[in-house]
Amino acid sequence: MIRIADILPGSIADELALEIGSRVVRINGEPVRDTLDFRFLEVDEELEVEVAAADGTGSVVYEIEKDAGESLGIVPAADTVRQCANKCVFCFVDGNPTHARQALHLKDDDFRLSFTYGSYVTLTNLGPRGFERLIEQRLSPLYVSVHATEPTVRERLLGVPRGGDLLEQLRTLNDAGIEVHTQVVLCPEWNDGAHLQRTIDDLWKLGDGVLSLSVVPVGLTRYNLNRPVRLLTPAEAGEALAQVEQARARALAERGTGWAYAGDELYFIAGREVPPAPYYDDWPLTENGVGSVRRLLADFAAGIAGVQRLDGRRIAVLTGTRMATVFAPLARSAAQHTGASIDVLAVRNTMFGDTVNTAGLLPGEALRTAAQGRGYDAILLPAEALNDHGRFVDDIPLAELVGALSPAHVLPAHEFTAALDAL
Repeated sequence: MIRIADILPGSIADELALEIGSRVVRINGEPVRDTLDFRFLEVDEELEVEVAAADGTGSVVYEIEKDAGESLGIVPAADTVRQCANKCVFCFVDGNPTHARQALHLKDDDFRLSFTYGSYVTLTNLGPRGFERLIEQRLSPLYVSVHATEPTVRERLLGVPRGGDLLEQLRTLNDAGIEVHTQVVLCPEWNDGAHLQRTIDDLWKLGDGVLSLSVVPVGLTRYNLNRPVRLLTPAEAGEALAQVEQARARALAERGTGWAYAGDELYFIAGREVPPAPYYDDWPLTENGVGSVRRLLADFAAGIAGVQRLDGRRIAVLTGTRMATVFAPLARSAAQHTGASIDVLAVRNTMFGDTVNTAGLLPGEALRTAAQGRGYDAILLPAEALNDHGRFVDDIPLAELVGALSPAHVLPAHEFTAALDAL
């Protein structure tokens, strides 16, 4: 069942005077296990909705006629996340410091989040019923962490004696019309080289149901570096890029799409420029670090002409050590256009260590230390470093950082020129 967390004004649920805290138990006799069930079942025109009272005093069945697809106006409470039972040798969560807040130690491997938010899952915790549900509710596309298609290699990477039947699982999904985006987290001497090539070839042979393959380099913190996985060398990154390029050439020739994509970080490690925009087709994988740098550059080029003058303003752009080199020429261009003085501050990650250089994992304390007391009029922070509750990875709230950096105008931002214009 699901608990009603909110009710939209003027909705069917509002007209029925349903109460927040009550629970939807069944719809048309079918049990409602979670939000996906609820959304799947509420689309029919004629419904019998069983709602249990919040105080446990009983339940009421409501008979409802509505337009097909019309929402009942119920906002369900968040579902319990299905946690990961794998023991991946490269797991980033295992690279958390022991004092990190509890939420950072949560390992999810939930197909519902894969469908809803595009997070990657291994499919190792899905039994026959789970696959039946995927097919029945047509939860497509899914995002699947493959890592390797050779059974023994994949099981070694996942650290558990299951998951070797992945290809058969993917065939089953594809045959039922469920499409998948696939991912390889590349670990040197574990799943690279010939293993990566076999993975590429196996996934390609599955056909059009595999929409894409992204190859991203393993990320490790100072707490799990070389335990037992190490980082890629520039030469290894270059070899992987060559394999991806070969796969792309085949895909473009045979299907008219790139299909195989390398993560931005793989280009950084290899010392190469990220590809131009056409490489990324319709940008399906930017949330997985595939194309986010090129998107940043494209957005800047499109937006800088419309930014207002900011003569005399002193502005700081805080970012990770990796992206600082990308922002530097953009800041020079923006300064020339706006008349502002714009500094790019490369912030070291004091929580996870220097091997973690992405802006989205910067702790609030490191950001404060980098900018405090330097006399800036405005400070742009990476908005992706904040969670939905406005807290940084070290649990410092944005409001605390704003107070510490006062009187500067502190602005979390996703896009550079839009942030400048907001100043």
